[in-house]
Amino acid sequence: MSLNENMVSDIVKEVMARLSLSDAGDAPMRGIFTDMNEAIAAAKKAQQVVKKMTMDQREKIITNIRRKANENAEIMARMAVEETGMGNVGHKILKNRLVAEKTPGTEDITTTAWSGDRGLTLVEMGPFGVIGAITPCTNPTETVLCNSMGMIAGGNTVVFNPHPAAVKCSNFAVNLINEASLEAGGPVNIVCSMAKPTLETSAIMLKHKDIPLIAATGGPGVVTAVLSSGKRGIGAGAGNPPALVDDTADIRKAAADIVNGCTFDNNLPCIAEKEVVAVSSICDQLMKYMIEEQGCYLASPEVQKKLVDCVLTPKGLNRKCVGRDAKTLLSMVGVEVPSNIRCIIFEGPKEHPLITEELMMPILGVVRVKDFEEGVETAVWLEHGNRHSAHIHSKNIDNITTYAKAIDTAILVKNAPSYAAIGFGGEGFCTFTIASRTGEGLTSASTFTKRRRCTMSDSLCIR
Repeated sequence: MSLNENMVSDIVKEVMARLSLSDAGDAPMRGIFTDMNEAIAAAKKAQQVVKKMTMDQREKIITNIRRKANENAEIMARMAVEETGMGNVGHKILKNRLVAEKTPGTEDITTTAWSGDRGLTLVEMGPFGVIGAITPCTNPTETVLCNSMGMIAGGNTVVFNPHPAAVKCSNFAVNLINEASLEAGGPVNIVCSMAKPTLETSAIMLKHKDIPLIAATGGPGVVTAVLSSGKRGIGAGAGNPPALVDDTADIRKAAADIVNGCTFDNNLPCIAEKEVVAVSSICDQLMKYMIEEQGCYLASPEVQKKLVDCVLTPKGLNRKCVGRDAKTLLSMVGVEVPSNIRCIIFEGPKEHPLITEELMMPILGVVRVKDFEEGVETAVWLEHGNRHSAHIHSKNIDNITTYAKAIDTAILVKNAPSYAAIGFGGEGFCTFTIASRTGEGLTSASTFTKRRRCTMSDSLCIR
């Protein structure tokens, strides 16, 4: 049975009311704690059970998480938008379902073996134990679900310190995972979280002796804190992905792909196109297709100035603008446009503040360059050395290769929207923790394991 708008609204209100009980110190949801030390202790107890489970038993839990995530995809999407004020419900539904269907499970935990005249050597992937995880408000339920499935597959449990702006929807996902575990014969508190996450609870996690590994998905400040903790850290930090378009590209398709990627969930994904670098000979044509066929609004210099003043503050991004749609952003600067306007575009120099800053909103500056070589140089400059994500639209294999080597990012998407990189309309698995800064790239279950070598000398060789 499909849920209508009223039914979904009633369910969301009921869930939010239940979660609000935690504000009074009473946490009825499974895995939600008011004290970080207690959460870590509970996760440690659960991990003693998980590490003894067979792979089949872990996979049963993960399969049940997938089912429940699919069943609750719409509820979680609506909760996230209602709580954070960011993003697009329809796109968040797609992201929740993508996580449920394409996040790797125990199949990602593999064994390497060498057999020869001197015996047998195995390298196996073992759990770290209790993993501490910091999650963002941009992709809250998706990150909780994705991280949990991978960490559980590796034999770990996890304690989350979710972003305070997305604590209720994040904790809904935590409760869902614990329910899935219990239903599949696993322990409760297989994942834990804070009723009121703060900088203090995060600090306790970073220093706690029973947390050997920290996985942080967020801004540069969060990742820096993790890398300064003295523990093993997996840091998924900021990006400012440029999309380079050369004169061999299918320009109409490039326009569609770039706008589709840029506007997905109102540009909240860190991999989304944040600016365009276009070779001069095709720049006008590209912008024409964007405006006439893809629902883009061409901002005048006056509107650009108003947008700069609105979305950027002395302390950084205006949080009231992050994840808002183009129509809302324009209305905030006194410009009324039809509801079919999807993206705000303009042409400007690479130093323009709406181009050089990672905005996480559907504002897309276009930088005109004289040729491909200047385009590569400009795109590398705009990526700011984050080594996160980049995109190119070209039919020239040599150009694609040159760009890939120069930009040196964890993700490079060729001739497709940015979201193809995480398995949506492209091949490969899904993740919402892309560890560019610490080098793991797209994380999966194997990322959250440690390698152990076991050698048997002069035995078990049966050649």
